[in-house]
Amino acid sequence: MARLVAVQPQQRNPSFSLLPPSSLSDFNGTKLLHSQLQCKRRASQPRGGALQVSASSAKKILIMGGTRFIGVFLSRLLVKEGHQVTLFTRGKAPITQQLPGESDADYTDFASKILHLKGDRKDYDFVKSSLSAEGYDVVYDINGREAEEVVPIIEGLPKLEQYIYCSSAGVYLKSDQLPHFETDAVDPKSRHKGKLETENLLESKGVNWTSIRPVYIYGPLNYNPVEEWFFHRLKAGRPIPVPNSGIQITQLGHVKDLATAFIQVLGNEKASKQVFNISGDKYVTFDGLAKACAKAAGFPEPEIVHYNPKEFDFGKKKAFPFRDQHFFASIDKAKSVLGWKPEYGLVEGLADSYNLDFGRGTFRKAADFSTDDIILGKSLVLT
Repeated sequence: MARLVAVQPQQRNPSFSLLPPSSLSDFNGTKLLHSQLQCKRRASQPRGGALQVSASSAKKILIMGGTRFIGVFLSRLLVKEGHQVTLFTRGKAPITQQLPGESDADYTDFASKILHLKGDRKDYDFVKSSLSAEGYDVVYDINGREAEEVVPIIEGLPKLEQYIYCSSAGVYLKSDQLPHFETDAVDPKSRHKGKLETENLLESKGVNWTSIRPVYIYGPLNYNPVEEWFFHRLKAGRPIPVPNSGIQITQLGHVKDLATAFIQVLGNEKASKQVFNISGDKYVTFDGLAKACAKAAGFPEPEIVHYNPKEFDFGKKKAFPFRDQHFFASIDKAKSVLGWKPEYGLVEGLADSYNLDFGRGTFRKAADFSTDDIILGKSLVLT
């Protein structure tokens, strides 16, 4: 039988130090109104008029993953809401870490309440038996990629109240008509086909599910080279190579806004068996994103070099972090149905990411300008 372990607070990561409490980047400043959360709760009105949420409203929640990026912010919100939160991970990374902008008291309180279930989600027998022994009310599946990974979770939790899945807007079929809506055609051959198959499986199993489809996610701790790719080049004072015209339109959503969306579908009847696109309010061109990163981080406006990717052989290396096409989605459904809206504008959100991460000397991948040098070393650039 699996053993549930209460997590001891980790020593602060030496590469992260705290910003002053007044920083606008403090995650504690995220606007979350209890009236927006739509959770099924029993409330009592004690003497004095303050609204109290009773213990019976708390849910026993399992997060599959939760130590790298999205789950770091989601788990904090869930704990603040009074839920019992367990992270299911392989235990290779610290279960908690103190974030810049997070006070010692807030971190200690959070870390003392997080539980950890160590295991490999590919070990289906272990997953089924350990979850069955614990009996969770809600599952947030943040790192699921294939439908078969979900089966033992559902089988181990026959009384599960809600399965909330992190899918991807990458499941949509490429189209000339944008933005993508939740009802648009999907691509069963996309590299995200496993997420699409998971959505279909959840529907076929008759569970109460909700699927969130982010576009590009950015923010502090981002392990994908999205904003970090631009920050490396800006810091080095290098030109920024952008494929083709640079007017390709894309969309980014801040991780903290994504976390609040995950909160607002919890226990929400309007979210039952529904898909929601989640991202930022505005779309941006590739050139515009390069300029926005510079503005957010306090660098001069960059030199942008356009090139034709077909004229170069980069081998297996990726010369640019975004798909070379228009790619953006409507978030109107989440706004109208959930009452959710992103709190971060693009430049403000990029500043939050820079100030809490790259600007403090931390990043996930070291700078690699080898493909840039190939591009800049040839005359095959667009003018």
